[in-house]
Amino acid sequence: MKLNNKVALVTGAQTGIGKATAEVLAEAGATAVVNFLDDETAANEIVKNIIHGGGKAVTAQGDVTKKEQVDSIINTTEELGGIDILVNNAGVFPRKELFEIDGDDWDYVHDINLKACFFCAQAAAAKMVQSNKNGSIVNIASISAYDGPARGIHYAASKGGLISMTRALAMSLSNNSIRVNAIAPGLTDTAQPRDGHSEAEIKEMGNSLPLGRIIQPFEVAQSVLFLVSNKASQITGQVLHINGGTLII
Repeated sequence: MKLNNKVALVTGAQTGIGKATAEVLAEAGATAVVNFLDDETAANEIVKNIIHGGGKAVTAQGDVTKKEQVDSIINTTEELGGIDILVNNAGVFPRKELFEIDGDDWDYVHDINLKACFFCAQAAAAKMVQSNKNGSIVNIASISAYDGPARGIHYAASKGGLISMTRALAMSLSNNSIRVNAIAPGLTDTAQPRDGHSEAEIKEMGNSLPLGRIIQPFEVAQSVLFLVSNKASQITGQVLHINGGTLII
């Protein structure tokens, strides 16, 4: 699956699934635009490693919850030939019990996990339409949209909204040959599950998966590569579940 001459923006790419996705897309030939919020050192290291491996990558700092900064990030891709691929990966999961969640908590999670994804998709799609590109957008959702974590109602709602938005965007952009899909990972070896869980607990949770281990970020990234490639040219409006058999949809 080759992505030569493609430009791929990955939001929240300074760590975890975003980092792995930027690396995998660059390895396939795309120019990876590594968006980050505050860890410039980590983002620069990712770009350095990609270039050292023979790939192409640049950083793009910006807060994706701010529309004017989203526009600036998208404009970065214009200097590289224009955006072909958007991976909406930036997300947060602050675990809280039902009666602890207040308005600020709700807005914080939805601003990053849902609103930012819309603004990024809107801006990226506008550039794709303008340049007549058959682009692809992948939204990183979560198994939490389906299994309802008790300590993450605001998170589950935001990811459920992202899945619904994926389907609506796919229909809205179908006449422009822009495909929009989502991936719903299960327990993945990133910083997120470590918020509120010990390493022993994470290991135990991984062992309890039907396939017997925690998912690795590069395994999610490989699925992103498939969805943005020509191999998936007739796939749009779908949700790809990567959860080790935890949830059968």
